[in-house]
Amino acid sequence: MGLKQLEDVTYFRLNNEINRPVNGQIMLHKDKEALDAFFKENVVPNSMVFDSILDKIDYLIKNNYIETGFIKKYRPEFFVELYQFIKEQNFQFKSFMAAYKFYNQYALKTNDGEYYLENMEDRVFFNAVYFADGDEAIATDIANEIIHQRYQPATPSFLNAGRARRGELVSCFLIQVTDDMNSIGRSINSALQLSRIGGGVGITLSNLREAGAPIKGYEGAASGVVPVMKLFEDSFSYSNQLGQRQGAGVVYLNVFHPDIIAFLSTKKENADEKVRVKTLSLGVVVPDKFYELARKNEDMYLFSPYSVEREYGVAFNYIDITEKYDELVANPNIRKTKIKARDLETEISKLQQESGYPYVVNIDTANRANPVDGKIIMSNLCSEILQVQEPSLINDAQEFLKMGTDISCNLGSTNVVNMMTSPDFGRSIRAMVRALTFVTDNSHIKAVPTIDHGNSLAHTFGLGAMGLHSYLAQQLIEYGSEESIEFTSIYFMLMNYWTLVESNNIARERGVTFHNFEKSDYSNGTYFDKYTSGQFVPKSERVKELFKDIFIPTAADWAELRDKVQADGLYHQNRLAVAPNGSISYINDVSASIHPITQRIEERQEKKIGKIYYPAAGLSTETIPYYTSAYDMDMRRVIDVYAAATEHVDQGLSLTLFMRSDIPTGLYEWKKENKQTTRDPSLGISRTFSFLCLVCSVRSERTSIRFWTISSPTFKVPWRPRCGSIRSRTFMRG
Repeated sequence: MGLKQLEDVTYFRLNNEINRPVNGQIMLHKDKEALDAFFKENVVPNSMVFDSILDKIDYLIKNNYIETGFIKKYRPEFFVELYQFIKEQNFQFKSFMAAYKFYNQYALKTNDGEYYLENMEDRVFFNAVYFADGDEAIATDIANEIIHQRYQPATPSFLNAGRARRGELVSCFLIQVTDDMNSIGRSINSALQLSRIGGGVGITLSNLREAGAPIKGYEGAASGVVPVMKLFEDSFSYSNQLGQRQGAGVVYLNVFHPDIIAFLSTKKENADEKVRVKTLSLGVVVPDKFYELARKNEDMYLFSPYSVEREYGVAFNYIDITEKYDELVANPNIRKTKIKARDLETEISKLQQESGYPYVVNIDTANRANPVDGKIIMSNLCSEILQVQEPSLINDAQEFLKMGTDISCNLGSTNVVNMMTSPDFGRSIRAMVRALTFVTDNSHIKAVPTIDHGNSLAHTFGLGAMGLHSYLAQQLIEYGSEESIEFTSIYFMLMNYWTLVESNNIARERGVTFHNFEKSDYSNGTYFDKYTSGQFVPKSERVKELFKDIFIPTAADWAELRDKVQADGLYHQNRLAVAPNGSISYINDVSASIHPITQRIEERQEKKIGKIYYPAAGLSTETIPYYTSAYDMDMRRVIDVYAAATEHVDQGLSLTLFMRSDIPTGLYEWKKENKQTTRDPSLGISRTFSFLCLVCSVRSERTSIRFWTISSPTFKVPWRPRCGSIRSRTFMRG
């Protein structure tokens, strides 16, 4: 029959019946019926069947579906053994959405799109043998983690592993632009190339001179950042990945840049079409000084990047505004503009309510917690990547006189629900580190040399988590409660510990450490001070019970690890980051990332198919009270949970604040009425609370924040998670 000739299927109708209560009861069993019907009517009749895994491999190689190089690294007998092991785990999808997502977006199909060539076991098999790079023991460990859904590679890795005609294994990149035409031109080409290979791109424009600044001594010659933003937007629109989807990018600007108001205005609904950016995302880099000035309701000065660079000899990005602010104000050689700090704060809040932008990166908080040498200047599309960068110097021939370092984002995620039942938590994490290390070592983005150079020096990855709310609800723990905060802290402490252990093991094996390891807090041992105090152990009886079968490192264990790291180093500069993880959370049948769910029965529009309903994992009469929607939740509780995690995360966390147009009465003490207006202080207060929590709390060190707001019953905002599977997300008023 073939996938393109499907007729009279029942699974969409059965799934939709979830949303039609009968006698006041949610028909959750209809999702299982839809799942069964999907396999009966779609998967089974349209899957190519092979006698053995070896026959399948031969067929896929002969028809150029998979690469041959990684296959030749193993014994044929091992393939039989590994595939049998995977089959014996009896994997089953738990929801219709999970199966539909996998087969629609991840399973390998014939060239004509008529038949499936893979099931979940096959995809796990190829991921394991590809990432293990010929090591049979590691391949078995990786397969064990993925098939039990304790580990989920990010979409580009999971999708492309082993395939002959594939994209890159990573799909998110960070590049910086310096204040010269050569850099601008080179960066536009980089954006084109990265978008072509499926990448989302983060770009910082803070170094560019403002509109009206002099060029070669001629006053008023510079056009500012907005025209450059338009160039980048056009680049992403043109380089659209074979027409499959638009390219995606975000541009960041420091709030002390003179073009900040014009920058924000490009996203206003009534913006002039000459300056309006429709598909480009916006982010702001916020030093602590801005919060101080806004809190005191004082004037703030915006500083010309051109005059700052001339005066200090370094690009604007690399100036500590908080430290140098008074000095910059007093310096007559620095061109400056005065505005009210609180007026800018109001503009940011208004725009976030109107469009969901800008993203916010608390840059000083990130740099204070940064354990490695260098300066963090920006983030990525989802605002969880916080790594150091160095600028490049480019001549008129577009050649690098000095090769800087830019960033590629290599991610994966643990599944909290399944990790808590792992027979060996530490072994699970160590297997994940091995898989992610392979991706890092084998990602060479030659088209953008600064990214390739940065990756070769840093060997970074970002292991995160998903399913936190699912786990808490299934354990009858309220999200945002003290128990949930304590659990989150211990969970991420364990991730930190075991990634450090394995990174140290790899450094010892290879005799290689990341660049400038000797200048890091790992090398001098200060990074471990808070852990050798012995404070990070379960304290409440409930949390003790949850971790009773899991090894918890003591102060002595941390001290031993510190000594090993000081002796042999770490292979990876960065190891942890919490991404939004969109479609991969559906495949794993858990809540996305570590934020709360938005709906108990989530409604999704799937292209031409129509609506698909996804019940929260483990939803039952018993767990319903613990599945509070994010829109009905005090955002300070979400921030507290993130603060508990971020103390142990060496990069960032993509934090979304959810606001309704009608806020439940009594949710926020400063709200005298439930209706939210464009001048409502809720966003600004929440953002300030987040900043203060992340600066002052003993639980927190860093985070970056994305803000999505609701101003109408249905509000659509551009949203491209790192996994690259979702082009937009529709947030429904709760």
